[in-house]
Amino acid sequence: MADTDMTLDEREAFLADLHVGILSIARDGKGPLALPIWYQYRNGEVTIGISDSSVKAMLLRRHGRATLTVQNEAPPYQYVMVEGPVTVGKDDDSVLEMATRYLGPELGAAYAQQNPTNEDSALVRLRPERWLTCDYGKTDG
Repeated sequence: MADTDMTLDEREAFLADLHVGILSIARDGKGPLALPIWYQYRNGEVTIGISDSSVKAMLLRRHGRATLTVQNEAPPYQYVMVEGPVTVGKDDDSVLEMATRYLGPELGAAYAQQNPTNEDSALVRLRPERWLTCDYGKTDG
């Protein structure tokens, strides 16, 4: 374990905090698709709400794997990268739940009501297999 690696408890707390993540998905003949997303981390699993008819959903179904990178953009810099298999399934509650997490109850409810993906929503479940973590706050300099 490197001096800057996060412990399990530190990693869990970091992912439970509010960050925007970057979801990376393989593409045939191109570099990976890497897009900012809202996510939740609970019970050892990452969940992400997306449109079921999106390019993200198509690529996730095709490749069955993804990488999520979450970072703190203010010093001391920290990041967590998690990679693993994914499933994409229908879900009617992810838009409201995710919007409330990121925007609060009032704005989250308004966002969810006006979001066109409500009728086309899917829930991505990423089961972590590999981790890479770093907390530069643990360095002496």
